[in-house]
Amino acid sequence: MNDLRITLIQADLFWENPVANMALFEEKVRPLVLETDLIILPEMFTTGFTMNAESLGEPPNLTTFRWMAQMAEFTGAVVSGSYIVKEKQSYFNRFLAVYPDGSSKKYDKKHLFGLAGEDGPFTAGNERLVFDVKGWKVFPQICYDLRFPVWSRSRRNGIDDYEYDLMLYVASWPKPRINAWDTLLQARAIENISYCAGVNRLGTDGSKAEYIGHSACYDYLGNEVCSLGEQAREETISLSASGLAKFRDRFPFQKDSDSFEFS
Repeated sequence: MNDLRITLIQADLFWENPVANMALFEEKVRPLVLETDLIILPEMFTTGFTMNAESLGEPPNLTTFRWMAQMAEFTGAVVSGSYIVKEKQSYFNRFLAVYPDGSSKKYDKKHLFGLAGEDGPFTAGNERLVFDVKGWKVFPQICYDLRFPVWSRSRRNGIDDYEYDLMLYVASWPKPRINAWDTLLQARAIENISYCAGVNRLGTDGSKAEYIGHSACYDYLGNEVCSLGEQAREETISLSASGLAKFRDRFPFQKDSDSFEFS
């Protein structure tokens, strides 16, 4: 397994305007040709965190999917983020990872944020996803999932077999609770002996919620690898495969972890 280059993109979003948001992110993504392996966009990156699922939901494999596939093919990187997908009569807050060859992997948000009414129009997912990027096992989650450590916990696959190497959180995490975001991202990295990256948005949305970013990546010790602060910016970082492997070999905490199953 070689080092993995990931790009975190932190931006303000145009409220419920997929065309404007895709244009915004295209300007940020296109310069990354052959510069990165994985591009990470925020939660509901085409609309902002809206409950207007009926008017903004897309069938699978249409506009947003095609844009992500085009960006992946152009850059040579996996492009990821979540958006609103309609399947039959259900709506999902769906994370999608799209590869340069047009194939994709999906994860539907498990923990819907009931305080904002997300559990009304949206259907919760019930399956975890681990997908491959250049030999790295990547485990995606969406925003509110961060508060639930059991759902995020790396299952014990043996001393030398970790379920994943990198956790991703794409989010619309508001300013009043940003300390929890900072703290829990770091905690997830430490407790799962994994890199952990979170991409949050900026700005104020149509419901007057304010977001200040704090997108960041932490290593398996909880050390900050990068932090995007509170400005619109993007950053590409390299994650050390050898550093992760050496730490896991020296401190095989995984062998003492609890066995469990999800209900």
